[in-house]
Amino acid sequence: MAARVDGSGDELAVAYRRLNAAYQQTLCYAEDVRRLYQQVQRAIYQSLLGLANALEAKDSYTKGHSERVGAWSRGVATALGLPAAEVDMIGQAGLLHDIGKIGIPEAVLRKPGPLEPEEWVVMRNHPLIGAQIVSPFDFFTAGALMIRHHHERHDGSGYPDGLVGDEIPIGARVIAVVDVYDALTSHRPYRAALPHATVIARLGEAAGRTLDEDAVSAFIDLIQTLSTGKPDVGARPSLRAPHRAPRR
Repeated sequence: MAARVDGSGDELAVAYRRLNAAYQQTLCYAEDVRRLYQQVQRAIYQSLLGLANALEAKDSYTKGHSERVGAWSRGVATALGLPAAEVDMIGQAGLLHDIGKIGIPEAVLRKPGPLEPEEWVVMRNHPLIGAQIVSPFDFFTAGALMIRHHHERHDGSGYPDGLVGDEIPIGARVIAVVDVYDALTSHRPYRAALPHATVIARLGEAAGRTLDEDAVSAFIDLIQTLSTGKPDVGARPSLRAPHRAPRR
């Protein structure tokens, strides 16, 4: 009887070792898959950045704007205490927020003056186009929503869906604040850049009305800790440019 018990114990030990070996192998496979997925994500994101570069080549007034919005949006999201993964997504969406302008006709995008009403209808399609460009990528679903809604306004006066308050994704609310600041403090063919102090005052007036109050407060705190009113946040070599912003 004892011999049979010992034998059974040996068989269990062998089975356990085999099961443990299979488990360890599965963990290795899972890690390989995780690394491959991350590589694919990076490759896709680099492709999207390529489109952003193409946009900047198409419209000189977008040069530098996207990277500033991305960097400052990341800073605001961090100041708001959002989780690290969400901070990263907001920074990436901020960098790509105007990618939909790649689909806007140059006659509208580069018009050296105010747009006519029918031209604004075309221009206001860029958040939808941008969201469509990135929507096939499952890992960027939240970013697609931020891109779609970065022109929504707290009081429902924005576009494309007229969302109100907390209906707007927090990332889109953050990007909206930064986008407004950079646009107003940048030169355009038909308008000189407004002074930093003037724009900060306007943001304060808009807080809780058209712009998210917490995001405005966090951005003002962030921008005022920097050495100048509108510093160079650092640029990728292919995106470095003067402080100018696109038509919003």
